[in-house]
Amino acid sequence: MGNLFGRKRRSRVTEQDKAVLQLKQQRDKLRQYQKRISLNLERERALARELLRDGKKEKAMLLLKKKRYQEQLLDKTENQISNLERMVQDIEFTQIEMKVIEGLKIGNECLNKMHQVMSIEEVERIMGETQDAVEYQRQIDEILAGSLTEEDEDAILEELNAITQEQMELPEVPSEPLPEKIPGTLPLYAPQLWLLILQVHAIV
Repeated sequence: MGNLFGRKRRSRVTEQDKAVLQLKQQRDKLRQYQKRISLNLERERALARELLRDGKKEKAMLLLKKKRYQEQLLDKTENQISNLERMVQDIEFTQIEMKVIEGLKIGNECLNKMHQVMSIEEVERIMGETQDAVEYQRQIDEILAGSLTEEDEDAILEELNAITQEQMELPEVPSEPLPEKIPGTLPLYAPQLWLLILQVHAIV
């Protein structure tokens, strides 16, 4: 149980990620230093004006020299920040390139496995067999087509027309004529009516 919870997880942070983080931290510190120097320069410039108003020219000159030196430090700091940012960009771009190369490596391995399963010889064999099957079927069609004469073609068409005609024929009309109806008589095809009439006569 203790081993289960005490097991260390494998960190996904690479050495390149750590390097990028450190560079960005150094860049941020330089920017803070740069901001602090800029504020000092403004204060020292205002102080130099006051010294000049008070007639303290030498002190004002010394303060301006210090200000000039700090301005040079500010320029160097700006260059260092630019170098750090360029290095961060290079490392991040290199990481992207490594991922692309890793993807290409995996793709090549996959293609190689597929090529091992389906080699050029295997593809040529399958294509050859397919072509042979197509050619064989074509020969059979030619043989069947060549074995039928004109009489066979006519017989086939005649049989086809006969089948079509059978499907289109209507039911036959009865050949025997229907009995004619005589005025005042009942039709012969009504035996129930005749039976009813005989029963009535018997009662009377």
